[in-house]
Amino acid sequence: SIEVVISNKAEAYALERATKHGIRTEIILKKDYPDGQAFGEALLELLNKYKVDLVVLAGCLLIIPEQVIQGYRNRIINIHPSLIPSFCGNGYYGLKVHEAALERGVKVTGATVHFVDEGCDTGPIILQKPVQVYDDDTPKSLQKRVMEEAEWEILPEAIKLFSEGRLEIEGRKVRIKEV
Repeated sequence: SIEVVISNKAEAYALERATKHGIRTEIILKKDYPDGQAFGEALLELLNKYKVDLVVLAGCLLIIPEQVIQGYRNRIINIHPSLIPSFCGNGYYGLKVHEAALERGVKVTGATVHFVDEGCDTGPIILQKPVQVYDDDTPKSLQKRVMEEAEWEILPEAIKLFSEGRLEIEGRKVRIKEV
């Protein structure tokens, strides 16, 4: 079940969608706290309040505070619009990822679902799905295809695998246990 949708942007469409489906929402703004430490503690307290098993980051551009990562180790997943380790890390988000892929001339890109650790897009990889790059692609057309053909498929699949207890982490590798 989805217990809560939390956003650091009051205008996030996810909040509206959650409300329409009777899902609780929370807004937590970094600017309302004196520093990153206080913000991280407040976010951790908010997650603990709802007793979540898994934190799913989707469209989140915020670097997750260290105390949240420590409190939810291997229970925070993120979707990234490339095949990590390509076009990831600090500064690679949204259209910037697809612009970089096209500029580099790759023939295949895709999406990655990974656990969040203290680095930026460095956590253990759960699932990846490739997407073909076409000669006439623009950053927007590529972004749309990566979302539709990869992100929208592997994020729900990763959540399902987690909820079924089928993800086993061995160091930096994730093994999917058979049923």
